Amino acid sequence: MCWCIRPEQNSAFVAAMEDVLAVYERPYDGNNPVVCMDEKPYQILEDTRPPLPMEPGSAQREDCEYQRNGTWSIFIFTEPLSLWLYAQASAQRTKKDWAHHIQWLLNEQYPDAKKIVLVMDNVNSHTISSLYEALSPEEAFCLAGGLEIHYTPKQGSWLNIGEIEL
Repeated sequence: MCWCIRPEQNSAFVAAMEDVLAVYERPYDGNNPVVCMDEKPYQILEDTRPPLPMEPGSAQREDCEYQRNGTWSIFIFTEPLSLWLYAQASAQRTKKDWAHHIQWLLNEQYPDAKKIVLVMDNVNSHTISSLYEALSPEEAFCLAGGLEIHYTPKQGSWLNIGEIEL
């Protein structure tokens, strides 16, 4: 089952879950907006045979064979309480890509915010160290100070509203 909490992870799961749920209960604060972030790889697929058209009483029929034409990664940011959403496709998913998206979020989308309350999952690229790999130490430190990060529990990324949007 994909929604199970493994017995050896109950306390860590519950602690992270309660932390994220408490963030979601906060009232709207434009100075400290709650933003949910996620990214997901997608395969670019092409039919190898044209589908058969729909006919009365039957749906369009597609062959299960396909040709793979690479992958893309979709980055998404959403601020649920203001109904704002932003998505962008990238050719890859690296620590530097994440860092540059965070740089954009803080400097362009929310330049006047005191702090961004960021909810995201536990992917290895979603760390403050990624800022230091991509940017100068001074800028990385400055951006890190503008974030209040809350991670969804492992095996609980479905608590991220950004993932739900994807």
